[in-house]
Amino acid sequence: MIIHPFKYSLVPGIFFTLILLITAGLCNAQVALTPGKIPFETKYLKTGKYEMGCYIVDGGRETEISSFIIDINANKETMSIVTTLNLVGAGDPRIDTIISDGKTFTPLYRSSFNDKYELMLNYGKEVTGYHYDKQSREKRVIKEPVNEAFFDGYCYPYLLGLLPLASGYSASMPVYDYRPENTVNLKKAIIEEVTSGMYTSSLTGPHKVWLVTVFEQATNDKYVYYIDKETRRLWKVDIFSNAGQHILMVDRETDFNPFKSTFDKVATMKLIKSGSAVISGQVYAKDNENEGMLSGIAVININKKQYARAGTSIVLIPYTDFFKEWIKLNEASRKKGRAVPLPKEAAECIKTTTVYDDKGHFEFVNLMPGDYLIFAEIGYVHTSRRTEVVGYTDTYVNGLYQGTSENTTVRSYVGNTSATVKKVVKIEKEGETVEVKLKKTL
Repeated sequence: MIIHPFKYSLVPGIFFTLILLITAGLCNAQVALTPGKIPFETKYLKTGKYEMGCYIVDGGRETEISSFIIDINANKETMSIVTTLNLVGAGDPRIDTIISDGKTFTPLYRSSFNDKYELMLNYGKEVTGYHYDKQSREKRVIKEPVNEAFFDGYCYPYLLGLLPLASGYSASMPVYDYRPENTVNLKKAIIEEVTSGMYTSSLTGPHKVWLVTVFEQATNDKYVYYIDKETRRLWKVDIFSNAGQHILMVDRETDFNPFKSTFDKVATMKLIKSGSAVISGQVYAKDNENEGMLSGIAVININKKQYARAGTSIVLIPYTDFFKEWIKLNEASRKKGRAVPLPKEAAECIKTTTVYDDKGHFEFVNLMPGDYLIFAEIGYVHTSRRTEVVGYTDTYVNGLYQGTSENTTVRSYVGNTSATVKKVVKIEKEGETVEVKLKKTL
């Protein structure tokens, strides 16, 4: 079920934003921007595919309601933008297409197909096409004269990013947005202000951005775009509806790739599925309550083994150059409070098993010769002993004060904790069984 404050007929106002502003812009105060009369910085116009998550914000909580995949194809002749909307909990996606002239960005074609309605528009000296409501089965023929130049409502947000942005800029853009309930389809998108700001990505860190505030007459909604000052990439959009709702859009950075090593899924999958070798192991912790010189050292017959419980997950990673690089990148990123996500294809090549008895035993089968990183997180009971001062004794001889000594006692403390254990294991040849112990002494 989708909790969404906007009626379906009003959703296009959000879609305009989702067309992926990868860029940003500037203009003279309240200048009317029209096709062919704007100094677009087309160097920022890039072909590519991007994805944005869409969330409703309520009481500080973010609930995902949809995701948008935006496919942009630009050349000297045309610019096409295809957006695929997937609503959480819904069936078929909604697909929207806009094609504009590659130089002036005058709209040429627009279509929308979803389970609610169909819309097709051809732009020229007239706007012609049709709107078909699948629920009422009502079809409206569209034929509307064009008396002034304009941009398409689905296209203009992307064009914001092609303008030479600067602080204090404001302007307006005429946009055409057909809706059956409209009496007037041509209205303005007003750039109210541009200011400097910051956006922090969980993957790539902080970015200096332009905060571009736009008011849409067609929807009566306000949009704040976070556009990278250097690359003109759109990182985030805040949408404030006239109904008082807050919608958030965030770039998921699906094109993020910090890896220098190439990943070969076929070869990697073969390592974990096509062999005859076995890794047989046991995982446990040895608690250490000693202090001083013996801290961190297991003492025979004193520190008992605490075996991982049955059902504890054990993870095996093919220790290839790619995965080594991923681990190294994560170690560096963690110092900055970030993490490097593993590509989906690589994640599918990680093998897991579980401890199958009360002695911490596990095994991995069907492995080929190679290096493997095995790790697990296990829970155990930690006992510590502390020497504490409980008082002081003053010493006197013949009434003369000689000094003060501490009165101490040793106390034990018990608590539940966890430890991560890992080890690189090498399989030399087909068919062999490698015995391994994963142990942690704390």
